[in-house]
Amino acid sequence: MRRIPASVIGVACATALVLPLAPSAVAATAGPGQPAESGTTGSTESLPLQPLDPDRASGAATFGLTPRSVRNFSLLGVVWDDPAAELHGQVQVRTRGARTGSWSDWRDVEARNADHAADPGTSGTGERASGRVRGATAPLWVGDSDGVEIRVLAESGGPGHTGTAAEGPGSAEAAESTVLPLPSGMRLELIDPGEGSASAAGTADGPADGTGVRRKGAVTRQRANPYTAPRPDIVTRADWGADESLREKGFVYTDEVGAAFVHHTASGNDYTCEEVPSLIRGIYRYHTESMGWRDLGYNFLVDKCGKVYEGRAGGVAEPVLGAHTLGFNSHSMGVAVLGTYSSTDPSDAAVKGVARLAAWKLGLYGVDPGAETYLTSEGGNLYTKGTRVRLNVISGHRDGFNTVCPGGKLYDQLGTARSTAAGYQGR
Repeated sequence: MRRIPASVIGVACATALVLPLAPSAVAATAGPGQPAESGTTGSTESLPLQPLDPDRASGAATFGLTPRSVRNFSLLGVVWDDPAAELHGQVQVRTRGARTGSWSDWRDVEARNADHAADPGTSGTGERASGRVRGATAPLWVGDSDGVEIRVLAESGGPGHTGTAAEGPGSAEAAESTVLPLPSGMRLELIDPGEGSASAAGTADGPADGTGVRRKGAVTRQRANPYTAPRPDIVTRADWGADESLREKGFVYTDEVGAAFVHHTASGNDYTCEEVPSLIRGIYRYHTESMGWRDLGYNFLVDKCGKVYEGRAGGVAEPVLGAHTLGFNSHSMGVAVLGTYSSTDPSDAAVKGVARLAAWKLGLYGVDPGAETYLTSEGGNLYTKGTRVRLNVISGHRDGFNTVCPGGKLYDQLGTARSTAAGYQGR
């Protein structure tokens, strides 16, 4: 398979009354090349959000869905038409457990689209090149469920709001009374991750290419370097059950891996380590079918038990271009810790998992995980295009982009990850 070098970078009440369950209108979204189908490979149910009664306190517009029965699902999110639009509002859901029949409390869905937006794709190598990319919330893992209710409450006013013409620009009355618009085309995506796919082809070192021909091993240009670390056990895409028909067939590579950006998936912490393959299959389907990306955005994922999983296809030892840190996807890899770590401490095992992975992968390129490096921004909300930025080799998402990711609690542990990774390399 011919390598494609890439230089373009990319890539947040009261309980409602339980009403009679409304029948759901099922619309399965299509993945690249074929429609989604129910069964062992999973499926996606897409439900357009409808206007609800305005919020009594603020009068703000509310969209959503009343309680309803749906096909079984385990992960959800909200998408909309414009990938550049922000959802200025609060997204809350509650779900009904398929086994218990009980409704959950209301849960917040992380709504900031820019935190995990696709890269611009101006050279044809990015996520937006397909023309299918949508704006989206973070995905939320809810476990096996068969009922759902959702509401999206628009924000009033906002930073920099200038008011209406009648009230005068910048007036306090205008800022308090004006409701920010919600993006058009909002719909709830309900993901059934299925049980894996028999067509999950390829290994962690040499996946099948678009014609089904397996590449002959890794061709990484490893530098002569005495500071290396053993490769950790990595759960391959085939082992976690990736349906390879969902992703684009080609692979896009950057020149090398000189840094690692650590993320959290913001998908909640209510998962067991046994459920992780299903959780990853759900995120993968959400990224490809619902958000329109070419593949899962992260190069690797780490669960709270410290296990490492292969993310984006192309070979775990290869410099695969990910879609994780808009502005700094080239010359880097994205590692996502499964969960939400704004107020919850990551497990020691997860931090060590990140360190083991970083020590090995960065060691292939002669990079010290405890050092600093320079990367050139391809543009984002923190650094303009062309800015040469000094960063830790192991950085958080927020170091390259203005975001809360990877959550304050995980971010505080990156110093430990750096020193531990350096130790694994024998430094």
